[in-house]
Amino acid sequence: MTYPSARRTVLATGAAALLTGCSNYDDNGGSSSSQEASSTESSKAGASAGGELAKTTDIPVGGGKIFKDQKIVVTQPDKGEFKAFSAVCTHAGCTVGSVSDGTINCPCHGSKYRIADASVAHGPATRPLPAEKIAVEGNSIRQA
Repeated sequence: MTYPSARRTVLATGAAALLTGCSNYDDNGGSSSSQEASSTESSKAGASAGGELAKTTDIPVGGGKIFKDQKIVVTQPDKGEFKAFSAVCTHAGCTVGSVSDGTINCPCHGSKYRIADASVAHGPATRPLPAEKIAVEGNSIRQA
């Protein structure tokens, strides 16, 4: 005979262990330490406070670069024209994974956004990526 309270205890303990185990991993499936977390927080704080995201030469013409920690993607649709958008896909909230062939690409379900205005080039997303503010000073790109 199984006692209901003992069964609940086992299930609750198993669920707690599972949640604890999952919380020790970052978005990339690797283990995350508190040192990495504080480094990430410092980098977010620096960029939010106007810290440099990149040099203009780091962003290819017709392409872009994703800054995962800041959840921002910076593109250069035409030479000398820099744009910034949220790196969070409007379909399911995944972080976009690449910029190629004139689009910002989400690895989760295949959504693609145009680098010039972040409008949807290919669904399932139906809304564009929101614009982000940047400042280009000389050859430095900063989050505004």
